[in-house]
Amino acid sequence: MNRIIAAGLGAVACASSLQAQTDRTAVPASVLTLAEAIERAGASSPFRDAGSAGLRAAEAQRRVAALRPNPSIVGEAENVAGTGIYQGLRSSETTLGLALPLELGGKRGARIAVAEAQLGRAGLQAEIARADLRLRVTQSYNAAAAAQRCVAIAQDQAGIAAEVLRAARVRVQAGRASPLEEQRAAVARILAEGALDRARRSTEVASGNLARLLGMPVDRLDLAWFDAVPPGGTHRTSSAAGTLTAASARADLDTATAQVRLARSQRVPDLTVSASARRLEQTNDVAAVFGISIPLNVFNNGRASIAVAEAQREQSDARRRVALLDAEQAVATVQAEAENAATTARNASGPALAAAAEAARIARIGYREGKFGQLDLLDAERTLLETRTTAIDALAAHHDAQARLERLTAAAPLPEDDRP
Repeated sequence: MNRIIAAGLGAVACASSLQAQTDRTAVPASVLTLAEAIERAGASSPFRDAGSAGLRAAEAQRRVAALRPNPSIVGEAENVAGTGIYQGLRSSETTLGLALPLELGGKRGARIAVAEAQLGRAGLQAEIARADLRLRVTQSYNAAAAAQRCVAIAQDQAGIAAEVLRAARVRVQAGRASPLEEQRAAVARILAEGALDRARRSTEVASGNLARLLGMPVDRLDLAWFDAVPPGGTHRTSSAAGTLTAASARADLDTATAQVRLARSQRVPDLTVSASARRLEQTNDVAAVFGISIPLNVFNNGRASIAVAEAQREQSDARRRVALLDAEQAVATVQAEAENAATTARNASGPALAAAAEAARIARIGYREGKFGQLDLLDAERTLLETRTTAIDALAAHHDAQARLERLTAAAPLPEDDRP
């Protein structure tokens, strides 16, 4: 009875695992490939819209940073409402002019440098959003394809369980087996049908998640892509240098460096020059008035702001080094996961799967002919199911690790000056 339970548990495990198939036929036109899914998601995804909006905001900020200070209209009225000759407006002097701030110390250039650094960071963020979307679509596609393979396994197991039950009834009716065999077979069939129901529900959920991500219904997927067993001996070492992660950390450091330059430029006081025309009420004459003003850096000389900006730059540099270290570790870990999963998939999908399938086939024939017992048959079927499960679990793990590795090693776009 323990073997019956083990066989049932193996069928239940199918609902969360996948089966390798060796069919390598051409993909029909109606099949949705991974490349098509990624393209579809990129055309309508809110993740891409968010990245594009951030880039537009940074471009607008760059235009704002390049603007010069606005001039001011200056209006004054002197010698008004006094005593003696200054009563009323008889001795008033009215001045009307224009005041223009003059930025000194390279403030405008420093602002532009900060805005350009932020613009570069926004461009990288848009690329990161696209890379994250590609990873998300790939993982959802992998899960949906895995779920469809799971249904195929569950259907096979349900059909086998039904055949075993029929064979057990024939043997019991012929008096060649105990009624206990029929009961065992009935339990195995019930468990297999339950596993099939769970597999179908898992497929609906996985396909629904992919459909919501793509904004379109999803039916048939490219299972040949999922079933492809990675070849051995393809070990390669990837580096985090030149990736989006490294470029993002560098962009943060560039922004912090530009902030230091801006803080230093703020220490230089700005001038405000003015030119006005003054009218004297008593003589009805007009005279020109010129002025200049400059603030005194007495209480705030800007040194504290420079200290803050320099500390933030040092923090950004430290974070950049930490990000590179974390990225290198993550790349090495994911590479090992992908290679281990590929090795497991090759082992389970090759001679091991063929041997398990042949053993199960012989056990079915022998059971129908009365040469093998029911427990031998159930043990062979359980071994076949476990081998299939191991192979497909490994394939799913390999595709997931490979997608994460591609995200970690996604190359950053070249600066415009370096592009061919």
